[in-house]
Amino acid sequence: MEENQKKKIIVKTNTNAKISEIAKTQIEESNYPVVGAIFNNEYKNLNDRLNEDGKLELINIASKEGMKIYRRTLTYIMGMAFWKIYPEAHIVVNYQLSNAMYCDIENMTVTEEMLENVQNEMKEIVKKDLQIEKRVMTREDAEKFYSQYNTGKGRLQFDIMTNKEINMYYCEDYFNYFYETIATHTGVTQIFELKKYYDGFLLRYPHSEDVEHLPEFKETKKLLWALHEYETIYKVLNVGTVYRLNKLIKEKKIKEQILLSEALHEKKIAQIADKIAERKGIKMILIAGPSSSGKTTFAQRLGLQLKINGIKPVTISVDNYFVEREQTPKNEKGEYDFESIEAIDTELFNNHLLALLEGKEVEMPEFDFKLGTKKYNGNKIKLAEDEVLVIEGIHCLNDKLTEKIPQEQKYKIYISALTVLNMDSFNRISTTDTRLIRRIVRDNQFRGYSAQNTISTWDNVNKGENKNIFPFQEEADSIFNTSLIYELAVLKNEAIPLLEKITNKEPEYAEAQRLIEILKYFESIPKDMVPSNSLLREFIGGGDFKG
Repeated sequence: MEENQKKKIIVKTNTNAKISEIAKTQIEESNYPVVGAIFNNEYKNLNDRLNEDGKLELINIASKEGMKIYRRTLTYIMGMAFWKIYPEAHIVVNYQLSNAMYCDIENMTVTEEMLENVQNEMKEIVKKDLQIEKRVMTREDAEKFYSQYNTGKGRLQFDIMTNKEINMYYCEDYFNYFYETIATHTGVTQIFELKKYYDGFLLRYPHSEDVEHLPEFKETKKLLWALHEYETIYKVLNVGTVYRLNKLIKEKKIKEQILLSEALHEKKIAQIADKIAERKGIKMILIAGPSSSGKTTFAQRLGLQLKINGIKPVTISVDNYFVEREQTPKNEKGEYDFESIEAIDTELFNNHLLALLEGKEVEMPEFDFKLGTKKYNGNKIKLAEDEVLVIEGIHCLNDKLTEKIPQEQKYKIYISALTVLNMDSFNRISTTDTRLIRRIVRDNQFRGYSAQNTISTWDNVNKGENKNIFPFQEEADSIFNTSLIYELAVLKNEAIPLLEKITNKEPEYAEAQRLIEILKYFESIPKDMVPSNSLLREFIGGGDFKG
C-alpha cells in the first residue's frame, strides 16, 4: 500500500481516547478522506477508543480496504435515503458488478423518478457530513431491539449466530446493522451514482486507483445473467440468506439442500456440454477463471458430459508454453511477471494448435520451471475426428492466446465462484472472500502453505486477475458459477483453525480476524456430507477428480 494510502503512527496512550482524536493532525493532512484504521493489526472504526500502546495505521479511500469501507458506508447512506423517502421499500443489495452494487426492491417497482429522488436525498445526507455512531449491542439486546421496532433493516439470525456482539450504526434517527466497519461521517462518500439497470438499479462508486471520478460504465450482461439465474433458483428454494441456511442445518434438513446444489452444478455443466455439441465445428474449448474457482474439477466434469455427447476431450496445458526464462517480461518491481500474456510463447502455441486442428502429429513441450526452458520428451499427440482440445488457463478468454485459430472453432467458458448468498438485505458475502477462504484451505491441504502465506500473496493474485481475466469475462460463450450455497458452512471448520494460527504480531492478522468473523455466522456442516464428485472436494480433499 502506498504511503499516501496508509499512514503509520506509534501510539503511546492509556487515556481511552478516540482514534480520530489521537490521529487528528494526520487525518487533516491526508490527501484523501480517512475512513478507518488498523490498530495492532486489527481493523478499527475511527470512533473506537484506545487504552493501550501500539501501532496505528490510518486507512483512506485511495486503498483497497478504504474503498471497501467507502462502499459499505455508501450502502448505509442509500438505505437511509430510501428510509426517509420510501420507508416501505424492501431493498436488497444483491451482488457486485464491476464498480457497482446491483440492488433491487422486492415490494416496489424501480423507476427513474424514484432513483433521482433517492440520489438527491443521498447528496443532502453527504453534504451535511452527518456523524455515524457505532453502538455495540449484545446478541440478546439486538434481538429485543429488532422485535421492538419490528424492522427488517439488517436483520440477522440473532437466535443462532455465534457472535456475541452486534455493531449497530446510527445516523440521526436512522439505524442499520453492518458486520464490517463503516465510516464515522457521511461526508466521505462524495462520488456515487444510482443508475436504473434492468428490474433493479446500480449503486455506482469509484475505484481506489481514481477516487475522484466514476469509471466508465461497461455492460456485464452475461455476468449479471449468471448471478441472477443462481439467485432466482436459491430464492425459489428459500435459502438466499445465512439465516435460512443455518435454519436448515439446525433442523437437520441440509442434506437435501446439498444434493440440490450439486444437482444444479451437474445440470449446468451438462447444458454447456450440450451447447458445445450443438455448435458444429468446435474443436477447442477454452476455460478461464480467477484463482480458486474450481477450474480443474470443472474441466474434468465437463469432459464426462462431453463424452456422453460423443466428444472426447484432449487436455493441453498452457503452462508448458512459457517463453524461455531470459525472455520473460518483468513487472515494475523488476520481478518476473509469469502472469503476463507476454510470458507465453503464443507463436509456438498457435502453430501447434493449427497443426493439431489440421490433423497433424505434434510433439508437445514440457516446461522445466527450475531451469526456465522448454524440453521435448517425446510426448506426441494427434487429434482424432471425435476429439476436441480442452485448454485451461488465465489467458484463455483473451484472443491473443489463440489469435491464429478461427473464432468458429473456439468455445470459451468463464468460471468463478459467484456468491449469491447474503448475510441479510444489506450485508452481502463477497465473491472474493469466498475464493480466498477456498484458497486458504486448499493451499494448506495440498501445498503445505500457511493461511498467513496465502493472505500475504492475495493482493498480487487479485491484481493479476484484474489485468488478465476480468476484462475478458464478457467474451465467454458460457459462464459457469462454481459457488455452492452451503460451502462456507463446510469450509468454516477447515479454515478457522488455520486463520487462528496467525497472531496479532503479524500484518495478516486483521484480514484473518475479518474472515473468522464472517465464518462465525455459519453453523457447521461436516465435510463427510460433501459428495465425492463435488467441486468443493478440489479444496477440502477426498474427491473423485485429481489435479
